[in-house]
Amino acid sequence: MQNEESKDGIFGIVKSVALALLFSFLTTVIFAVVLRAAPIPDKAVYPITQVLKVLAIILGTLAFTRGEKGWLKGGGVALIFTALSYVAYSALGGVFTVSWFILVEVLISLAAGVLSGILAVNLKR
Repeated sequence: MQNEESKDGIFGIVKSVALALLFSFLTTVIFAVVLRAAPIPDKAVYPITQVLKVLAIILGTLAFTRGEKGWLKGGGVALIFTALSYVAYSALGGVFTVSWFILVEVLISLAAGVLSGILAVNLKR
């Protein structure tokens, strides 16, 4: 029984990360179109993309996190999503740099994942 619960937890994390990546990709494409059409200041781009990433983590975590240890599952979703999205955005941009921004991004993402994981396992479905 323990092994099956472990598989369900891992599969839930994988589905959560996949949904978060899909949502993030779609919202990034939409935001890029909006950027071309609207005069959004450069200073606003990073915070807006951060909000979109947090929303992606929350959506993915709430959609597929069940059972116990929601904080751990949500944190796992956040860390995996952040790593994969950072690599993907770096590859698309052609630049892979490590700065203190990534630490801030990881901490914000981790907080969003942990909190949404706690919320997800305590929601009545």
